[in-house]
This record gives sequence, structure tokens and C-alpha cells, in this order.
Amino acid sequence: MPFSLRYVFLLQAFSLLIRCEKTEIEEEKVKLEVVHVPSVCTQKSKRGDLVNAHYDGYLAKDMSKFFCSRSEKDGHPKWFVLGVGQVIKGLDIALMDMCPGEKRKVVIPPSLAYGDQGYDKIPPNATLIFEIELYAVSQGPRSLEAFQQIDLNNDKQLSKEEISHYLTEEFKKDGKQRAPTEHGRILTDIFKKNDHDNDGVISSREYNVFRHDEL
Repeated sequence: MPFSLRYVFLLQAFSLLIRCEKTEIEEEKVKLEVVHVPSVCTQKSKRGDLVNAHYDGYLAKDMSKFFCSRSEKDGHPKWFVLGVGQVIKGLDIALMDMCPGEKRKVVIPPSLAYGDQGYDKIPPNATLIFEIELYAVSQGPRSLEAFQQIDLNNDKQLSKEEISHYLTEEFKKDGKQRAPTEHGRILTDIFKKNDHDNDGVISSREYNVFRHDEL
């Protein structure tokens, strides 16, 4: 995976606070139509997973397309952590329990999309329709394994030295030359967004680790 993606995921892993706000009532508001399911499915998506998907978005009132992941930037499927608010709540719900290779058509009400504020091409109180194709599911950056990888002394908290070491190793994997200030900037940003009690370390609570029995 290119470093640019790993860097984005790292910042997301340190900056997102997981909110368990999906009630059964909310889930019922998203209408799901399964268009295709692969014959073999050994893994289904769950909260905290890193998923790779294409999705096209339409306004329900006239089926005008407001987003197409295939035409955005380089057209690659989008990577994001499922269930943590990187996409609208309706998409987080719609992509749960989904097999790689599966396709769905979903209808998302305004309350689980952009509400009465709207966004860009999306007017206020708009019901949205998405056509989704899931490509891959993998371990997300908020996993217990990811935390333990950074926590070198196993003290259940991440120091600046440990995170700095992790960044250095990630830079090495990429092999690109970068300004010395970039390392410090990333490190500062991580602690600014996650060291909520300003004690100089990021605890497992602040990191908000996903344990397997919580998923």
C-alpha cells in the first residue's frame, strides 16, 4: 500500500473518536437491496474494519448523480475505516456485514445523511441513493494489534518516542525523501488531536482500541 494511504490511515486512526450511536431504529431507516453476493464469502465487514469500496451517489428525488468514486481523482476504490464516521452514518450502516465482491443499492434518509444542512451539491433534507460495490475488508488501524505494534514497551500507552519510531519505520517503507519538518508536523498533529488530557502520552482509551469482542 502506498505511503500516502498509510499516512492517511495513521492520522485517521489517531484522530477519530468512535461513537456507538447506531441504534436498531436507525439501522431500520436504511433500506438495503442486495444486488449481488459472491458464491464464496469467508469474511464479512464489521465496525472498525478497513474497507475498500466504490460507490455512486444519487439524489432520490430525480436520480441525478452527485458523486462517483470511479471518476474522483485517480478513480481507485475508496479506503476508509467502517463505522467511525469517515463517511455519512447511512453508509456506515449500509456497508456492515457485507462480503468482498458484494453489491448493494441503499436508500438513506436525510437524518442519516446530511440532514437539514445539506452539503455541496446535496440540498437540505435530501434522501440519497447509493450503489455500492465492496472490494476488500482488512484489519483497521484502531485494532488491538495496531496499538500493540506501536506500544513497544507494552505499557498500554503510546509515547511520542514510540509514535515517532513508528512514523520513521513507515517512512522507510515508502522510500521517498521528505523534508525533516514533516515528521515533526505529523507527530504534533497526532498528539494535538488525541492526547486529550495533555499528559504527553496517548492511552488505549484515547486511542480508542477496538477489541475483537466489541466488534
